[in-house]
Amino acid sequence: MTNFKDRKHAIFLDKDGTLIPDVPFNVDAGKIQLNPGVVEGLEMLKEKGYVFIGISNQSGIAHGYFNEEALQAAIQKVKDLLAAHSIQLHGFYYCPHHPSGIIDAYTKQCDCRKPKPGLLLRAAHDLNVDLSRSWMIGDILNDVEAGHQAGCRCILINNGNETEWLLNDGRTPDYTAENLKEAASLIIKHQRVCMMSH
Repeated sequence: MTNFKDRKHAIFLDKDGTLIPDVPFNVDAGKIQLNPGVVEGLEMLKEKGYVFIGISNQSGIAHGYFNEEALQAAIQKVKDLLAAHSIQLHGFYYCPHHPSGIIDAYTKQCDCRKPKPGLLLRAAHDLNVDLSRSWMIGDILNDVEAGHQAGCRCILINNGNETEWLLNDGRTPDYTAENLKEAASLIIKHQRVCMMSH
């Protein structure tokens, strides 16, 4: 039985554009590096007891650009880059689907492709995460919408990757930040204010 006292508070992290530069459909580990501010930001949040979970749309699989094995190698590279700074990704969840893909097994409407919240809900279930005390950080508003639908607070890394700006209640971030270090500062500040108001 799940013990609610033991539930973790998590930072859900988009991969491309948030943790690493957004190179479209790249799975070449040699081209993968961490974005500025990622290590500093995650170190700050690790000190506050957050666990880190990757949440990523990977429609390149449905489109036939690469397979799941190639993606796993890319995910491993991200984990290794973080591990070099003693930062652990506790899980990595991705959606391989796209409604207009060419690989039949992955061509469908699903509940896991952001802005749907399926990946976050699955991660929360698997890893015993308290979504109400967790945050989603991403670089487009689909990340924000997925996080809000799952019951998290959300920060948009405003680095130019969001181009459509279709805003509504569910897609409006709680905060915006230039990078992950600034996002971490905002989360810690928010946490402090909440503790003072209780």
